Amino acid sequence: MTTTDGPAVHVIRHETAVAAPPEAVFALVADVTRWPQVFGSTVYAEVTRDDGIEQALRSWAFVDREVRSCASRRALDRTARTIAFRQDAPTAPLASMGGEWRVEAGPADGSRVVLLHDYSVVDDEPGTVERVAAAVEATGATELDALRTTAEQAAAAGGDGGELTFTFSDGGRIQGSARDVYAFLDRADLWPGRLPHVAVTRLTEQEGGVQILDMDTRGPDGSLHNSRAVRVSFPERGLLVHKQLKVPTLMACHTGRWTVVQHGEEVTATSWHTVTLDPAGVRQVLGEAATLADARSLVRHALGTNSSTLLRYARAHAEAARA
Repeated sequence: MTTTDGPAVHVIRHETAVAAPPEAVFALVADVTRWPQVFGSTVYAEVTRDDGIEQALRSWAFVDREVRSCASRRALDRTARTIAFRQDAPTAPLASMGGEWRVEAGPADGSRVVLLHDYSVVDDEPGTVERVAAAVEATGATELDALRTTAEQAAAAGGDGGELTFTFSDGGRIQGSARDVYAFLDRADLWPGRLPHVAVTRLTEQEGGVQILDMDTRGPDGSLHNSRAVRVSFPERGLLVHKQLKVPTLMACHTGRWTVVQHGEEVTATSWHTVTLDPAGVRQVLGEAATLADARSLVRHALGTNSSTLLRYARAHAEAARA
C-alpha cells in the first residue's frame, strides 16, 4: 500500500504459468475483440481511439450480476509485452483503478503472466477497502485462470486456436428501411408473435441499451429449448451485439453481432457468430472419434439456420412496412 495526498493506493499482484508461447498469450490480451471469448464476464469490447501511443477503450462486462460499461485507456509495449491500463472514471466506491499486464517468457517455451492492479477507495473506509480488495483479488484470479485455459487449449489445438475458435456470417439485402430491420431484431419481446418457433421471451432492459434475453424456442419435434443471452444495442450505429450465457455442451463460448446498413433503397443485414468449441464437450456429445471439424460443421449449420430464419422474417417485416 502507498499513500498520496488523496486516498491510499493499494496494489494486488497475481501471477501464473501458462503452457503456451508468450507471443500467443500476449495477443489474447492485446486484441480487445477477443476478450468476450477469453474472459467470461466480458460481453463486448472495442477500441474507440488509437493514436499509436495510447488506446481508448470501451467495454461492457458483468459486475455484481449487472452489465456495466467502462471507459479506459491503455498503452501497449509489444516488444516488452506489457500493457498498462487505467479506468477513466471509476464507479464509486473506487477513486482510481489501473494496473498492468506483463507477459514474459517461461520455461519449456511457455509463459509467465503477471497481472497488477492498483486502486484507491473513496474516503479509505476500512470495510469498503476490504470488500474492494476481495473483489479485485477474485477478479484477477478469475481472469488469469481464463487466460491460461484459453491459451493452453489454443496451443494444444495447434497454435492460434483457429481450430477451436471460428467466425462466420450470414446476410442478405432487404428492400426497406434500416430502422425497420433493426427494430425487428431489437424488439425481442415481440418475437413470440412474429416468429413461429419462439414460444416465450423474457426481456429485461438496463441502462445503456443492455438487454438480458431469456427465450424458449420450439424444436421440430415440438420440444422447448431455453437459451439466455445478454445483448447490447447500438441503434444509431446499426449494431446489436450479443453473448450467450447458457451455451450447449459443444461450446465454451458463443458471441455475435448483427449489423444493419442502409444503401439507398436497400438494407444489408448481416449476422456474425464467433464460437469457441470445448474439446471435452465435443467428445462427450459427438463421441471420442469426432473431430473439431465435425463440431464446427454442426454448430455452423445450427446457428446459421437460426440467423437465416430470423433474417427472413425481418425482411418480410421491413418490406411490408415499406409497402
